[in-house]
Amino acid sequence: MPQEIERKFLVANDSWRANATGELYCQGYIATTAPGHSVRVRIAGDRAYLTIKGPTQGLSRAEFEYEIPVVDAQEMLHTLCDRPLIEKMRYRLPIGPIVWEIDEFKGENAGLIIAEVELDTEEQSFERPGWLGQEVSGETQYYNASLVSNPYSKWSQNIGKAVG
Repeated sequence: MPQEIERKFLVANDSWRANATGELYCQGYIATTAPGHSVRVRIAGDRAYLTIKGPTQGLSRAEFEYEIPVVDAQEMLHTLCDRPLIEKMRYRLPIGPIVWEIDEFKGENAGLIIAEVELDTEEQSFERPGWLGQEVSGETQYYNASLVSNPYSKWSQNIGKAVG
């Protein structure tokens, strides 16, 4: 079974930007009643994907991803997905053998920047770049699917704070 082993971190500063290349992502989640499961539709640049994820156990979870026609993804985003859609720039930054993915959220989640790293095993070690902040792996409010029902702009820590 395909597995995703991922660790997530907040980003402490902007020093990562100098060597990162970005691509616009738009994704939405189709409502599901099974706790911890998600069905995602994503357009990344000129490609589109349907992804089904199982509940997280430790740092791992089942993940099945299939490329689909962009026109189908656009229709699903428009008609089937909960709002707000997740909009973000995803930057890729290789550091040694690891490729970091840094998501700079837009729209109702503007102001949130998360770095993710996918690993081969939960115990795999990796270099921690200086711009890496607090680890938030397993903190469900940082899951993209959670940002639909509870966008970053509505978190109490952001009341009175300029976001965006």
